[in-house]
Amino acid sequence: MRPALWFTSTVPFRAILFDLDDTLIVDEAVSAAALDATAKHAFTTLGTNRDAFLRDAREHAKRLHAQSPVYPYCRRIGISAFECLWGKFAGDSADLTALREWADAYRQQVFDATLRSQELEGGEEAASELAATFAAQRRRLQRLMPDAREVLTRLAKKHRIGLLTNGAPDLQREKLSNSGLESFFDAVAVSGEHDIGKPEPAIFHRLLGELRAVPGEAVMVGNSLERDILGARNAGVPSVWLKVAGSEEPADVQPDHTILGLAELPALVERIETAHAVA
Repeated sequence: MRPALWFTSTVPFRAILFDLDDTLIVDEAVSAAALDATAKHAFTTLGTNRDAFLRDAREHAKRLHAQSPVYPYCRRIGISAFECLWGKFAGDSADLTALREWADAYRQQVFDATLRSQELEGGEEAASELAATFAAQRRRLQRLMPDAREVLTRLAKKHRIGLLTNGAPDLQREKLSNSGLESFFDAVAVSGEHDIGKPEPAIFHRLLGELRAVPGEAVMVGNSLERDILGARNAGVPSVWLKVAGSEEPADVQPDHTILGLAELPALVERIETAHAVA
């Protein structure tokens, strides 16, 4: 936890809130790369067709996830099909226990179904090996979004920094710890720890309370229109949408500001603060 900062009335933003996945760390592209590495392993060991393997694995993962008894919880907390392929889901709550027990079988089912789609029957051993390969590659390949560390270093000099992320508690904490960014944050809120996720305003207000800020004194930065930007709007928090190419969502919400990369953020914050001071 960083020491408390003192602010003057000329600074409109006491706090800057960040999303984690595909805002500060790469998520979807890393999962895709991990699946590609798994497909290459399947080709080497079992003779699968790489393109067909990738297509079928995505299809089976999403289908089995959406049909599962834990899907309502995953949807509410924000746990994706690909996260269910590598998360440990530690915890004693009924929801996490059910998710953990289901996920063990899910991983094997996904890769078994993928092999069967190509009329290959590697059995439980092959499916388990592929599941383990994906999980290991997903952890190995994690990386930061461009300029994440530099931007946090600059903004943390004048602002309190909060992290607001949807997902399972242990998985999001693992991502944060492995990112090397943990020391930048004055407060962290993970949806699975509060049993409520973005875009619900309550989780924004809880984090703001820890940061000793009110909605008008904060700004939310995230890549998801549906979760981050709509959630910020619901909570009365100004928003900055990080428009990540290829991950745009259909959502009936407009951000207050849009950036194409994190490197643009410090200058944007400075312009807003300067305009606020002049007004």
